[in-house]
Amino acid sequence: MESSVATTASSSTTPPTVVLTAGDYEVFMSFRGSDVRNRFADHLYTSLTRAKIRTFRDEEELQKGEGITPSLIRAIPESKIYIPILSERYASSKWCLLELAQMVDCWKQGKGYLILPIFYLVDPKDVRHQQGPYQQAFEEHAHKHSSQNVNAWKEALNEVGQLKGWHITESRGEGTVVGEVLSKVESHLGSMYTLATDELVGIDTPMEEVMKLLNLGSSNEKVIVGIHGMGGIGKTTLSKAVYNKIFVKFDRCCYLEDVREALAKSDGAVSLQNKVISTVLKVDRLVRSVSEGTNVIKDRVCKHKLLLVIDDIDDKFEFDKILGKLDDFSSDSRFIFTTRYRRALDFIPDCKLYEPGEMSSHISLQLFSKYAFGMDHPPEEVAGISEEFVKVATGLPLALKVIGSLLFRREKKFWEEKLIELQGIPSTTENMVQERLKISYNDLSHNEKQIFLDIACFFIGSHKDLPYYMWSGCNFYPESGISTLIHRSLIKLDEANLFWMHDHIKDLGRAIVKEEDVRHTYNRSRIWSTDDVLDMLRNSEVKIFVNSFVDDHDRVLKSKKFEKLSGLRYLEVQYGRMMGDFSQVLPNICCLRLCHCESIPTNINAKKLVVLDLQHSNIKDDWKGWSRIKVISSSLVFS
Repeated sequence: MESSVATTASSSTTPPTVVLTAGDYEVFMSFRGSDVRNRFADHLYTSLTRAKIRTFRDEEELQKGEGITPSLIRAIPESKIYIPILSERYASSKWCLLELAQMVDCWKQGKGYLILPIFYLVDPKDVRHQQGPYQQAFEEHAHKHSSQNVNAWKEALNEVGQLKGWHITESRGEGTVVGEVLSKVESHLGSMYTLATDELVGIDTPMEEVMKLLNLGSSNEKVIVGIHGMGGIGKTTLSKAVYNKIFVKFDRCCYLEDVREALAKSDGAVSLQNKVISTVLKVDRLVRSVSEGTNVIKDRVCKHKLLLVIDDIDDKFEFDKILGKLDDFSSDSRFIFTTRYRRALDFIPDCKLYEPGEMSSHISLQLFSKYAFGMDHPPEEVAGISEEFVKVATGLPLALKVIGSLLFRREKKFWEEKLIELQGIPSTTENMVQERLKISYNDLSHNEKQIFLDIACFFIGSHKDLPYYMWSGCNFYPESGISTLIHRSLIKLDEANLFWMHDHIKDLGRAIVKEEDVRHTYNRSRIWSTDDVLDMLRNSEVKIFVNSFVDDHDRVLKSKKFEKLSGLRYLEVQYGRMMGDFSQVLPNICCLRLCHCESIPTNINAKKLVVLDLQHSNIKDDWKGWSRIKVISSSLVFS
């Protein structure tokens, strides 16, 4: 999902502007503007921002009032890397010294902060001991500021003056230093942005075996490793763990998640190409066709020493179509694929195969205990029944995690009933894993089930805010509902507040919806497939309880098609055209997402509308629909 911002509607009809807040920055630059603004500082800032590194650039001349502004107070501790450019007149500015003192305070806390000083045409000894131009500056400060402040500034300069940095002289080119600083920043940030993983119990041996297959010591062969096995066995976790272990050995890295799901969408191949291009090249440019994508990858991506992980492919994945020819990639690049389907790897040239085995009973018990008790081993009084749960999980990490989370802090009687229920599922059942995961779903409340099914069908990879507002409008109480789903290990929220769900759990949610009516898709509560949407819209027998569907294909959708969909609360249309009178249809719509649409109706029925998402649609400030929406809904959230 593209980044968006949601704000409560006000008297203005202008869509909101996205502004970076202090916490959005990674690098904080501090410098005396008159010394370096139009030279080194500008060159460095431009290089950092072109590399997609969020950089806060402060110039002391822009300060207002008598103290550091609130944005600075937040920006310094919330940034990760500090770059003070210590020029000849840096110490003559109290603003620069205040910033430097706060940087040093944060750095001393030892929470991963990094100071990269640039000594610009000054001797580091003058900075360290306040000599030369720095001595004169402090003589003036002594008459204007308290001794406490002056001493703090001196201490900060002394600390920074001892750090390893870059000394720019008349004879040393600035361009070289900019490149070295950029590399250092990228390296440090990369070490902080490893992929989130969990259940790493017992993963050391599989990691070593995969890395042996990758043959990292060789620089004259491209190596492809395919990790295959049944869902829930830990393929994605293993690939992320290997990625985190080795990514520092490569010039550029990219991890493509949920590829099978992405390719099911109409623009899936182009979307994956854009992810590779933007991640590897760190550019905003986006390609619009598969052929353009393969050309850009060939001309600009392939030359890098690349680590590329492609998670969850099936036999429809075509390497050449999405990434181009393998021969075009650098000879020291490495590729890792994960898949449930062994045959999918037959279409990947020279692919080395690896199949993770089931966890041993000892390791399985340790993982189960982590989620059931919050410790490595079960308490003695429940050790026996814990081992029985481990047996029914058959060494699958996902099942161990979900079952353990379900049992956490539950009474003994609950444990005994769930064990009987699990043991009653035949091991020969085709969807045995799903059936075992379903006991956690069955234990959810009605509202929690609705949120779970919505996420499984529509919101994986989406920011939580928009569906959160919709669920609130439907009285599903999302705060407690989301918390329960997280604690049950059914979903996750990543650092960017995007929903994540294991593909086996996603399949469980969608299977539950399909079971509502096995034969007629138009009688189900949620519809996410384009073909199923078409079937619903053209079927005269459609019932009113369809409550959510997505249409991601370029087509005309006339209001008459929605007359029987009075129960619809969520509608997402991409690349479509909405035509007709919508004032009397969709009376229960809570969340309406019309993205990349050429035509938007001006008479939307907004009586219960909570969320309106019009990203990238053909809509202007003078759109006539704004006035109707403002009158009808006073608490609407725009995106």
